[in-house]
Amino acid sequence: SALTTTYAQQLTLKSTWSLVNDSNGVLHYFVAAALFNTMTKLTTHLFSSSLVLSLGSVAAFQATTSPFNTLSIPQRGGATTMAIHSTNDAASSDTTTTTTSISSLSSQEILDQYDTFLLDMWGVMHNGSEPYEGVLEAVKELKRVGKKMIILSNSSKRRENSHKMLGKLGFDINDFDNIITSGDVSHALLQNNAHTLGCQNWDTLTTLVEQKSTNVFVFGSGDEDESYCTSAGWTLTSIEEADLILARGTFTINDGSTVVHKKDDEMEYWRVMEQSMMVAAEKKLPMLVSNPDKVRPDEGLPPMPGAIGDTYERFVWTTHCAPVGDMTEEKARDYVKRIGKPFQEVFDIALQDSDPSRAIMIGDALETDVTGATNAGVGSLWVVQDGIHAEDVTKTSAEGVIAGFNGNEFTYAYGKKVMPNYVTEHFRW
Repeated sequence: SALTTTYAQQLTLKSTWSLVNDSNGVLHYFVAAALFNTMTKLTTHLFSSSLVLSLGSVAAFQATTSPFNTLSIPQRGGATTMAIHSTNDAASSDTTTTTTSISSLSSQEILDQYDTFLLDMWGVMHNGSEPYEGVLEAVKELKRVGKKMIILSNSSKRRENSHKMLGKLGFDINDFDNIITSGDVSHALLQNNAHTLGCQNWDTLTTLVEQKSTNVFVFGSGDEDESYCTSAGWTLTSIEEADLILARGTFTINDGSTVVHKKDDEMEYWRVMEQSMMVAAEKKLPMLVSNPDKVRPDEGLPPMPGAIGDTYERFVWTTHCAPVGDMTEEKARDYVKRIGKPFQEVFDIALQDSDPSRAIMIGDALETDVTGATNAGVGSLWVVQDGIHAEDVTKTSAEGVIAGFNGNEFTYAYGKKVMPNYVTEHFRW
């Protein structure tokens, strides 16, 4: 939208002007020029999935055109195979991957091949307020035929919150062998004991905890942000005094003494966020993102903490790139730790007692669920008529959305081609 584009341009110009106006003189003029060019590119390409552009309505990697026909879903119990032909651009190599369309989870091919089912929650099992049609039955049937079910949620809250939500929605918690949330794993990392869950600690956090450098600045959800941090041994503080930034929500900014609420004053929220990121990037503060989702599968696709992580990563990169430093885009990633799908930690925990070759991830998001499955070496079943890509699949096609995603350089796939093994309309038996 014009509003969000204007704001991104203002952010660019303000950041550039602050560098030009710096007392270090002419050297920073070239830094400013580099920053301006970089941020101009980001305004066009990156900010479509960043928090700043999320002031308005942002489609998640929407494919504007598609050379493919609409995906054909077979009748119940059947399966069809489609060859997905994908290229990034004219210079890239062609790749052809076979993806099988199934009508339901009762497909014998799925039941014969997989024993462990990794399940996404929002966008697959429910829409935030009620379960999708047929999901309760599907869970019961998978349980009946002896399948292991493990929920992998990118929620930044502790697992107890997921227990309560699932109970309210009518699910039996005992049907699931484990419920893993990004918030739970992040909480363990903050205490430097993630190994007790079955994954590695983050070396950066290990050093901070051992040094008792445990001051944290929080981009929060507004729901128990302070108790979440203090229960892990951290103290909320200003960005100037912080040792770490925690991104667990997109509704508040909390420094331990003042809480800025986006719903009360949205422009003030963005101003404080921008200023905080500039200060933090200059100090190269590490950031822990306890929910790597960039948008929520809700009306308007509102922003999520993953967008904060992406934006901050670019702040670190552009603040310390040549000629004043040697920061590269890849090196900037070292300062942002994302916990949740598609990253390794949650899959390490989920697959501790399972054979990855006999496990399948069922999700609605290409960037988190399908990419995560690809990285972890497990199968993937992409749900296309519920969740984050549903509208785009309806407007174009499943194949078109995949092609659009694979042509986007600013995703967690980092240039890797992502193709689901299976595609289905809904999570149903």
